[in-house]
Amino acid sequence: MRDVLVYVDQFKAWTPGVGYAARLSALLQGSLTGAYVYPSPAFMMPPCGSPALLTAILEHARRVETEARETEAAFVSWAGGLGVKHAAWQMAEGYVPDVLAHIGNWHDLLVLECNAEAPWGAPPDLARLVLHAGLPCIVVPPDVRHEVKLDCIVLAWNGAPEAVRAIHSAIPLLKRARRVVLVGGTPRDPYQEIGWKPVFDMVVHLKRHGIMVEREAIGADDAHVGPALLEVTTRCKADLMVMGAYGRSRFSEWMFGGATRHLLACTDVPLFMRH
Repeated sequence: MRDVLVYVDQFKAWTPGVGYAARLSALLQGSLTGAYVYPSPAFMMPPCGSPALLTAILEHARRVETEARETEAAFVSWAGGLGVKHAAWQMAEGYVPDVLAHIGNWHDLLVLECNAEAPWGAPPDLARLVLHAGLPCIVVPPDVRHEVKLDCIVLAWNGAPEAVRAIHSAIPLLKRARRVVLVGGTPRDPYQEIGWKPVFDMVVHLKRHGIMVEREAIGADDAHVGPALLEVTTRCKADLMVMGAYGRSRFSEWMFGGATRHLLACTDVPLFMRH
């Protein structure tokens, strides 16, 4: 996991989430790509705008595009100052989920920042990005600390396919941790569905990869899983939590489920997620 992509929603100053991505890239001795996406002027034009207004919108778009392109040297220099040996800058015009999915094709990890006041930073918008990305994502809280460590990682485990994919994707990071805590909630009952699949033993899977885990059970129901997970991360002084992005019905996938939404609103620990 060496090629890190971070979504940059502004280029006048680097937000804490972008700083986290840079420090994580340096820790992994990998590369970092900053991606700024400007919405197409076609989506900003009113249906009955005057020619002067349309011209102003296009001129503004071209001006922002020029400024964004000229940011490359500053971004590369700033990232280098944080220890990133290989940094790159991508600028595109279009729909943010589509652009990040395209750039993500040659990256291992996407870093996003949870910030309800920023473009694409609210939970429903983050849900779209995670769904479209096609690669693991780390969602960083707005008050993330500057130091990036992977000393203790908590795994949220309930046997769901999303949790399996998330934990499996995080194995390169888990191998760096001194302590890995597998927090087990109530597993899904495979016999309640039409047809059933073999039960997967995550502890055995991780042990085969050389990762020894501590196990901790939580008896919280669905409404209290979020607070229970936060209690474990706080007590363990976790540096990262790994979890499946969803665990609800397909109908509700346009926004995060209750536990994930609670974690995004309250956690001070970055969340590693994969759908």
